[in-house]
Formats: sequence, C-alpha cells, structure tokens
Amino acid sequence: MKIIAPRSFTYEAGNRAVLLLHGFTSSTNDVKLLGRHLQAHGYTCHAPLYKGHGIGPDELIQTGPTEWWNDVLEGYRYLTSEGYKEIAVAGISMGGVFALRLSGFEKVQAVISMSAPILKRNTEDLFKRVLGYAKRFKKLEGKSDEQILVEINELADKRMDSLADLQKFIVETDSSLKKIASPVFVLQGCLDDPLYKESADIIFNTVDVENKQIQWYEDSGHMMTIGSERKQINEDIRKFLDSIEWESDING
Repeated sequence: MKIIAPRSFTYEAGNRAVLLLHGFTSSTNDVKLLGRHLQAHGYTCHAPLYKGHGIGPDELIQTGPTEWWNDVLEGYRYLTSEGYKEIAVAGISMGGVFALRLSGFEKVQAVISMSAPILKRNTEDLFKRVLGYAKRFKKLEGKSDEQILVEINELADKRMDSLADLQKFIVETDSSLKKIASPVFVLQGCLDDPLYKESADIIFNTVDVENKQIQWYEDSGHMMTIGSERKQINEDIRKFLDSIEWESDING
C-alpha cells in the first residue's frame, strides 16, 4: 500500500498569522483542522513538518530535537519572509514545548500550548512512542502482523540517542517560562497522562504575564486537536486569538 506522506502546509487568509506545531512521532495532520478553522476566521496558518516525521520509523530515529527545532525556526522565518509581521504560535505536545520556547527567541503575539510536557520523562517511555508509531506506520503499509512483529523487534534493538537530547530540551524549556512576555493560553485534556496534566498547571502558574488562561477538557486525551472535543478546542483558540491585542489594533 502506498502511503501519502504528510507535508508542511500554508493556509492563506489575513495579515495575522499563526505558526502551528505538531508533536513528537506525529505530523501536520494533527493541526490541519485547527488550521482550516483559523483560516476561515481570517488567520493565515503555516505548519512545518519536522525532519523524520510522517515517514518511516527508520528515518525518524536518525533525527533529533536540534533538527526539529530548526524546522520550527524555519517555519517562523518563512512567515516573516512572506511579509507577516504579526505571528502567534500554537503547538500540541512537543509542539507545545516548541511554542513556549519560541517566544523566548522570536517576537510572537501569543502562545498557545496544548498537552505540552514540561516535566522530565523517561527516555524508555519516549522510545515506546517511537515503537507505537512504527507499528501504526507498518499497518498502513499493509504488512502482516507477523512481519510487523519481526520489524518492530529489530527496531527495538536499535537506539535513538537523540531522546536524551529531547528530554533535556523539555526540562530547559521549563526554566525559560518566566521569560515569556506574550499572552498565553494553556489547553489540557482531563483524560491525558498525569505528567501532562501536572505540566499544564506548572506552565500556567509559572508564566508571569497578565493575560494568561487555562482550559481543561473533560473528554479529551493527549491528541486533543483530533479528539471528540476538537471543534470546541478550535473555537476556543479562535476566540482567544480574537481577544488579544494585535499590533494592528494598537497602531490603528
């Protein structure tokens, strides 16, 4: 079976832009619905696909957070090169960490963090995410359960050294939360793992800005942008973006 690989996308609309950032072992497919919703309300949206993502697991394990972070920076620079001067950033899971981190490096109008981890996570747990992704990918390829088991076992014998770097990247982002000066919206699913729920509280309580909000979703798990409450989540993000002060509002 031929798999159509996800790609970076840009949905053009108004002069205000939103950089959309997907998660680890995920792809831009997880932020497409959000992008279309925001586009319908006048926001241009751009979502970069990180290196190694959306393709085979063998390619993924050869990449790491330094490359993914560079893809985030390139996504921001793409928007500025296209003439966008007002840019908000929204990310889910690892993308949420990138969104929080970006505000310390570049000028952003607002930060939207969904299911973002801030607490240290075991690298073995992170590698299980890779193995889970590999299993789903191989099923889409149409391989038999027996062949998948063989290939998963082979992958399990390999190492992804960059996971230690990802763990470090997440912890370092925690220490930079107080540097955030833009409005912050934290979204978290109540059905998510406790580590993510605790992280949501830490992010909200640590950021030192007047305009900050946190919203919990009773029926949402980790990938909330494609879950049962996705429409409400998309609309809540739209309302938050509409509510903040954009430079064009201030300057007339």
